[in-house]
Amino acid sequence: MTKDTSKSPFSLSRRQVLAAGAATALTMPFYARRGFAADTINVGVIQPLSGANAQFGINSRNGIQLVADEINAAGGIKSMGGAKINLIISDATSNPTQAATVAQRMMSQDGVCAVLGAFASSLTLAISEVTERRGVPLLTMSFSDQVTGRGFRNIFQVVSKASQLGSATITHTLDLARKAGDEITKIAIMYEDTAYGTSQAGGLRAAAEANGIEVVMDEAYPLGITDVSPLINQLRRTEAQAVFPVSYLNDSLLIIRNMRQQGINLPTIGGAAGYIIPDFRNGLGDLADDVLSISPAAYDQAPEFTERFRERFGYFMVHEAQEHAACMGVLASALEKAGNADPRQLRDVIASETFDEGWATVMSGGKIKFDETGLNVHAVPMMVQWRGDELVTVAPAEYAKAEAVWHSL
Repeated sequence: MTKDTSKSPFSLSRRQVLAAGAATALTMPFYARRGFAADTINVGVIQPLSGANAQFGINSRNGIQLVADEINAAGGIKSMGGAKINLIISDATSNPTQAATVAQRMMSQDGVCAVLGAFASSLTLAISEVTERRGVPLLTMSFSDQVTGRGFRNIFQVVSKASQLGSATITHTLDLARKAGDEITKIAIMYEDTAYGTSQAGGLRAAAEANGIEVVMDEAYPLGITDVSPLINQLRRTEAQAVFPVSYLNDSLLIIRNMRQQGINLPTIGGAAGYIIPDFRNGLGDLADDVLSISPAAYDQAPEFTERFRERFGYFMVHEAQEHAACMGVLASALEKAGNADPRQLRDVIASETFDEGWATVMSGGKIKFDETGLNVHAVPMMVQWRGDELVTVAPAEYAKAEAVWHSL
């Protein structure tokens, strides 16, 4: 029922589209596998498969695809007579307006029972306006506090929200520094100015204040910045003992490369996103060594699941793939419990149950339960560190797989 699309998000041929009665899709940035047989369950997947965040979207799609294929290979949704998951995959093109448009189209044309997506918080916020009106569950790993902060009934956030991630970033960093004999009193924060960056920076700022730490640099910058020299020059003029950049991939590469080339080697703690995918290491080589980052999930916590991703796609299971896989796992369990694909009944199951089996267990905390806002109450932010080509969990202590390398000033 599903097909491996790991090599390209644009795997649909004209003949396939015409056969599905959707020739108009050829003129639109909308890519799907449509299945109208009675024994299939249409699930919407909206990701940025082109544009600035395309690699994150591809990673996310791969995680969902893996779980859906495993479910189908194991006999489908058994309470529904073995019905197979049919993924309806749409490209948000890294644009919130486009994300909302394809969400509307897939719900009106494809009858999806739920939507999974869409990595970037700005995309997810746009999609959620549509799914909320339609009463369709939206499961996401987007970070922004706004995701579950608007009183919506149909959105479910499997990760810690951005302010929690920001707060945990400070807490874990202070613990690691003290263990190495350092006491941090001054930090620098730089962040990209979308919903993700501003929410997470807010958590960093609040945690710094709560811990009596002076923020000696607090700078937003535009997503997709091409010249980070002013930021790095400003950082150099401060007395920061650690720097906390919150950025997507291209920005993270520019920031770290510029810092290291200018001889700024103070402890660097990324805000997830661009700091914890293979492309970060591939783009920086040895400059990535020992860079720390917060992460809402870590693949070394559940290798019995995550190694299956590496075997299929050839790289470690990055956090967005892991978290979207958990979303698919939750939805599959909800379908089994509901025994049908009615969106409103699925919403009630998702809102009320604890999910502690299968792919739902790969999230930090080992299980998923949503509170009244739709936030996963068991999510635990992890601190990971680059060691060669791999990431290893170094905090909190109960989840650590290795001691952190801390570079004292």
